[in-house]
Amino acid sequence: MSSNDAIKLTSLSSKGGCGCKIGPADLAQVLRNLPQAVPNPNLLVGLDTSDDAGVYRLTDDLAIVQTLDFFTPIVDDPYSFGQVAAANAISDIYAMGGKPLTALNIVAFPIHTLDKQILTDILRGAGDKMAEAGVTLVGGHSIDDKEPKFGLAVTGTVHPDRVRTNAGAKPGDQLILTKPIGVGILTTSVKQDQLSEEEIARVTQVMSTLNKTAAETMDAYEVHACTDVTGFGLLGHASEMAKGSSNGIVIRQSQVPVLPRVRELAENGFVPGGTKNNYAHLEGDVTFPAEMDQIDQWILCDAVTSGGLLIAVAEQDAAQLLSDLLAAGVEAAHIGEVTAEHPGHIQVQI
Repeated sequence: MSSNDAIKLTSLSSKGGCGCKIGPADLAQVLRNLPQAVPNPNLLVGLDTSDDAGVYRLTDDLAIVQTLDFFTPIVDDPYSFGQVAAANAISDIYAMGGKPLTALNIVAFPIHTLDKQILTDILRGAGDKMAEAGVTLVGGHSIDDKEPKFGLAVTGTVHPDRVRTNAGAKPGDQLILTKPIGVGILTTSVKQDQLSEEEIARVTQVMSTLNKTAAETMDAYEVHACTDVTGFGLLGHASEMAKGSSNGIVIRQSQVPVLPRVRELAENGFVPGGTKNNYAHLEGDVTFPAEMDQIDQWILCDAVTSGGLLIAVAEQDAAQLLSDLLAAGVEAAHIGEVTAEHPGHIQVQI
């Protein structure tokens, strides 16, 4: 058995993937105590709406999009971990309507206690995913750390008039999600040896799939808002969209795609702490049907790693966009709509 096979990367951290994020309630408490940034007319997207990336205008025709994302291992295979981490970081550029161009590696690794080949494989996985996205690696930074962590700082470009934010949704817009949810519950189950090799391969495939095709497909349509679904869960990111756009959102639970076995595993107790934190943070911002049980509510709040895009598209374009996404191989679904009623609030329906 090779040293790579002997090591379970997920055992080296109490949390994994986007479940490592500082919870939304704690993060809000920290950020509210910071001084306001000096206004800059060229800063098109900053901290105000909890968006996926920052956007800074360079000229009338060109803006840069910047993001950073890193986390502890979400799967045990080093190459797959690198792929997932890279896809997750690059996704923020796609969510803003941008084209990713360059990246910097961010590495924390116990270089004297783990086989160096593990780090090589992580970087190789990330490199292959960057190549698939057309992203050029330009450098990075590494530290010796007892707990492995990996991610990317990514820079892209976008026309200033084509920026997609999470704050532009309009009443009547239809909501399309481009990947199934349940990733957090499944990856928590991986750490407890509850999944088969085929099931691990399936959830890894979902996480490592780039949102490139989805982003390029939506670009042809009247999209008013977009975000990618990650650590704060489907309802957490939908809540940011509702608040940012000052509109209400309806989510139809029966139409939300969920990966196989998620409910079964949740019923058996494999619900990550990040998911429960998301649920608690949304109290007062989400109305669930009386007949919906706790498990289904948790699933809608599940802390996702490298999830899909949540797209608010004009009603007249929704059916064709969904058709085009499905034809392109994207696992998309029409899951709800934007409404003028109950601004900043989410109404979940069965």
